Amino acid sequence: DTRRRLLEERGFKNPVLLLHPLGGWTKDDDVPLETRMLQHKAVLEDGVLDAKSTLLAIFPSPMMYAGPVEVQWHAKARMNAGANFYIVGRDPAGIPHPDSTATLDGNLYDPTHGARVLSMARGLQKLEIIPFKVAAYDMVNKKMSFFDPARKQDFDFISGTRMRNFARTGELPPNGFMAPKAWDVLAKYYQNK
Repeated sequence: DTRRRLLEERGFKNPVLLLHPLGGWTKDDDVPLETRMLQHKAVLEDGVLDAKSTLLAIFPSPMMYAGPVEVQWHAKARMNAGANFYIVGRDPAGIPHPDSTATLDGNLYDPTHGARVLSMARGLQKLEIIPFKVAAYDMVNKKMSFFDPARKQDFDFISGTRMRNFARTGELPPNGFMAPKAWDVLAKYYQNK
C-alpha cells in the first residue's frame, strides 16, 4: 500500500522495501530470529510482498523494550543505512502501563506514539516518517484489511499473544489472517517447542 500510495504515485520508479527484522537479543517468549526469517521468506514466496522489490536483511540490534528512545534508535539506524522513508508501526513495543486501569487498552503509549515521537525527534529531518495504517482481520471479507472505524464491529484485532496461543494449541487462525506458508512456519515452531 505504501509503495503504491506514497511512492509510485509521487513518481518513484522502483521503490525498495527494506524488511529489516531485529537479529539481536529478544525476550525468551518472543519468536526466535530463525523462525521469523523463515516466516518472512514464506511471505515473499506467497506474494504478500513483492520479492523483486523487497530486500530482506537482519538488523543486528537487540530488542531493548525502551519505548520512545528505541523508536528513535530504529529510525536513525535505518536512515544511516540509506533509507529515505520509514514506516512507523504501533506504540513502542507495547509497553504495559504500570496502572492497567489508567488507559483503555492497558498500554503506556497510544498506537500513534511512535509516529509522534519521530515527528519531533532531532536528527531525522532527512527521513520522511510514514505512519502505519492499522490493519485487522476483516471478518466480513475474510482477510486482513485496513481498519475502518465506521465498521469496527466487523474487525477482529488478533494480538500476538492470541496468535501464539493458536499456534501452541494447533488451532488454525481465520482464513485470510496470514499467508498459509508463514502460518505453517509459526505453528511448527510452537508445536515443536
